[in-house]
Amino acid sequence: MIQRIQSIYLLLAAAASAGLIFVFPLYTNEDAGTVAALDNMLYLALFLGSAALSLLTIFMYKKRQNQFVMGRLNIILNFILLGVLVYQSQILSGGAAAPEKGIGMLIPIISIVFIALANRAIKRDEDLVKSVDRLR
Repeated sequence: MIQRIQSIYLLLAAAASAGLIFVFPLYTNEDAGTVAALDNMLYLALFLGSAALSLLTIFMYKKRQNQFVMGRLNIILNFILLGVLVYQSQILSGGAAAPEKGIGMLIPIISIVFIALANRAIKRDEDLVKSVDRLR
């Protein structure tokens, strides 16, 4: 059942986590210029871990409950990534007033939205299966 809507949402979340890090910089540093996710191993590992978890979740379609839990874990991972990015942006010289924050810091938020939509669709499928089981 890879053609379900939650698979599309999870694929979009994986594409956002793995693909957009090559396009958008995370922030601009006075010393190094623009800093991308590829420049820091922690950022790269968290972004690629989120993408891998999304792709793994797609292929767990026979176990909807596990798929739902994996989606929640992925949301937590993206919140951790978002926290690390916000912390890094606050310790940059200039603090919160520095206008050099990149659009790449919004990538975890985009992933969280897609994963939340996928979890809602998974929950709807699980409720549908439970209602059919009651009729039997």
